[in-house]
Amino acid sequence: MSPVIRSVALTDAAAICGIYNHYVAHTVITFEQDAVTAAEMKERIAQTTMRYPWLVCATEEDVRGYAYATRWRARAAYDQTVETTVYVAHDAMHRGLGYALYMRLMDALRGQGLHAAVGCIALPNPPSVALHEKCGFRKVGHFPEAGRKFGKWVDVGFWQVLL
Repeated sequence: MSPVIRSVALTDAAAICGIYNHYVAHTVITFEQDAVTAAEMKERIAQTTMRYPWLVCATEEDVRGYAYATRWRARAAYDQTVETTVYVAHDAMHRGLGYALYMRLMDALRGQGLHAAVGCIALPNPPSVALHEKCGFRKVGHFPEAGRKFGKWVDVGFWQVLL
């Protein structure tokens, strides 16, 4: 059966952890250092979905990817800008799931009347850069050695799209 994009449910937390924790443990794509528990992920989902969309791409068997938006910055002047995130299971890459999720997320954000979305990418990460640019994002910033993981400094780039 083809994957379906739908709103997240709290019961998706364990599957989302399965996707995310692979990247935590094996990559610098996320700066998170420790695996996230299902209980922690449920709390993140609950907090995020109070205001912003969180979508999953799921088959009958499991979740294969997810995308969501969060608050960009705390000051009121930033309230119409969000930070976006997308992850696809490492064994489901290059099948168009990330693109489908991100485009649906952009539609949901437009539906909320938001103005801009920002993606933060640990660099180098050619697949994420390509995905963001395919979705209309353009590079607007680059911070050298902004984070440290696995004993090395990692650059961070920011991509933005006006909704």
